[in-house]
Amino acid sequence: MRLPLLLISLSLLFLAGLPARAQFLTAEDFFNSGVQFYISNNIPAAKERVQTGRQIYPNDDKLKKLEQLLNQQQQQQQQQQQQQQQQSQNNQSKQDQQKQQQQKGDQSQSKDSQAQQEKAKEEQAKKDAEQKQEQEKQAQAAQQKAGGETNEVADAKGAHEMTPKEAERLLDAQKDNEQFLTLKPKGKPEDSNHPIKDW
Repeated sequence: MRLPLLLISLSLLFLAGLPARAQFLTAEDFFNSGVQFYISNNIPAAKERVQTGRQIYPNDDKLKKLEQLLNQQQQQQQQQQQQQQQQSQNNQSKQDQQKQQQQKGDQSQSKDSQAQQEKAKEEQAKKDAEQKQEQEKQAQAAQQKAGGETNEVADAKGAHEMTPKEAERLLDAQKDNEQFLTLKPKGKPEDSNHPIKDW
């Protein structure tokens, strides 16, 4: 008779979906293995072990308390994960905002720097023009100070220093203005065979 009872109990255990070796474990074994998984921070495995033990030993106080502790731990982990996700999302949005602000700042800085560069170029051009005017004024003042002597010397130098091209032009201009004079003898023509005196 013992054999049929044993077979019936084994079949019931298999039908319940429990592993075959679970029938030989005590509530203390389930508790200890659940605690080991909990200590190694493997909460899902610990919870599975405790739930299996609670199915076999539903009234065991240690397993109930460990199951409550595991549920709390799982809830805390979920909350921490949610908080971490929120923090990472917040950090990401802050980084995005900072990037946008930096891009806007870079654009405005580049516009500002371009405007400053243009302004600096304009100021430099003004300074150059003022310096040039000042140099011209100083040169004119020096010429006026030297007076007419400088002008006379410059005119004399200009008259005596002529380039070959200028001389050629001057001669060409004179040729255009030349008039050929024909000489008419006043008297009778002399004998052309007569020797010319050369004294």
